[in-house]
Amino acid sequence: MKEMMKNTGILLAITVVAGLVLGLVYQITKEPIAAQEAKAKQEACQEVFVDAASFEAVEVALADEAAWDGAGYGQESIDEVMCARDASGSVLGYVITVTTKEGYGGDIQFAIGVRMDGTVNGMSILSISETAGLGMRAEEVLKPQFADKNVEKFEYTKNGATSENQIDAISGATITTNAVTNGVNAGLYYFQTELKGGSENE
Repeated sequence: MKEMMKNTGILLAITVVAGLVLGLVYQITKEPIAAQEAKAKQEACQEVFVDAASFEAVEVALADEAAWDGAGYGQESIDEVMCARDASGSVLGYVITVTTKEGYGGDIQFAIGVRMDGTVNGMSILSISETAGLGMRAEEVLKPQFADKNVEKFEYTKNGATSENQIDAISGATITTNAVTNGVNAGLYYFQTELKGGSENE
């Protein structure tokens, strides 16, 4: 019994010390991690809106979730919206962060810049875990195809793009292509239904 109590006391002491150490490490690393995340966010915004002087957060709220699902975006979510402004304070457009759950290797998260006329400035992939050599080529193959396009909705093709709204699929990675295309379309849909005529434009 005394041995059991002794061992229990030792385990309790180890647990308490470990908890204190973890808490200390968290406090030490919390601010640097937050600063790094803020820096990454700023860089992503600047990448898709080079001419913007500042970015400010906009509340993300879908007015009609049934309409969102009905439009076919049940696997996509809008994580964050930043309003892009020029040096005079005028609204240039929005940076919309989207996560799609349709990736082959898991969630794919990226930001797209959308000007007030609906033009997609470009995209910045924030998180992706697709197959090496296939889906992971989204950065080099898909990303450039969305830049400077003004369409209501994109579609992907395996036979070569013949119109402005078509995206050439990554060879051997149509699941990734479909996921990214749907994610961009979800961002555009959100812009068209929630942001385009909003008060942030005034």
